[in-house]
Amino acid sequence: MTTASLYLSADAEPFPGYRLDRFLGRGGFGEVWEARVPGGKRAALKFLPCDKGQKAIRALQAMREVRHPHLVRVDQVWCYDSFLVISMELADGNAEDLLKTYRSQFGTPVSAEHVCYLLSQAADALDFLNARTHLVNGQYISIQHCDIKPSNLLLFGDTLKIGDFGLVSALGSQSECEHRTRSGTMSFCAPEVFQGRLSTHTDQYSLAVTYCLLRGGRLPFEDPASAWDPGFVRPVPDLSMLPTVERTVVGRALNPIPQDRWPSCGELMSRLATLVCEPVAQEGNRRSSS
Repeated sequence: MTTASLYLSADAEPFPGYRLDRFLGRGGFGEVWEARVPGGKRAALKFLPCDKGQKAIRALQAMREVRHPHLVRVDQVWCYDSFLVISMELADGNAEDLLKTYRSQFGTPVSAEHVCYLLSQAADALDFLNARTHLVNGQYISIQHCDIKPSNLLLFGDTLKIGDFGLVSALGSQSECEHRTRSGTMSFCAPEVFQGRLSTHTDQYSLAVTYCLLRGGRLPFEDPASAWDPGFVRPVPDLSMLPTVERTVVGRALNPIPQDRWPSCGELMSRLATLVCEPVAQEGNRRSSS
């Protein structure tokens, strides 16, 4: 049980006019609740214990001027009791929920076309973040999300938006990698994160792992790390859950050397979409003609 669980409950009012309605989920650092807000609308409120919220505050400051149609909008941030509270637009669900739905209804992972459609939207947002075009304190920086995984890819109908900016990090220098604190979700982290570094291609690696899980139903590593060991070496990814034609594309995105990955997340997803969608279109044409 987290610290938040000891205090939060339905119908609590952590801010005038904001009333908790339904518990949505718990992550490594806090809890998320659905809340009724002024004007009859609803929002998602994330509660972070204050001792875990300092990095989140810095991250949110870096993100305060960043806007993109595939990034979740943060409306307000305030302190309540011993929590940092972040009010965000309320999603219908996330990609992890979608995978569970496919498995329960069809007994399969998410369809190839659906995965490509959604993750192409994520790639668009990541390339926007990762570009060194964000002016902060007089310096142009690029931003790495640092925690790309299905539960942080939120769904609003057919639209995907990336959420949870508590670990975002700015890269200010022109070097390929910079030293950073080891953090994130280990099963999705790039190898350089275990070495205490971030690269301009760190998010791409996590996006490729996410593709494997949603498309193939499992992670590409049989022996995931259990601790932030700087000497940990990722095993060679097992991509047998994917069709053969897709493995080379995904394998490049999972290259342990950041600069040897694809130039952008968009190019990764564009190549996968071409492989996935062209055979489907050809099959559709054959059925039409017959």
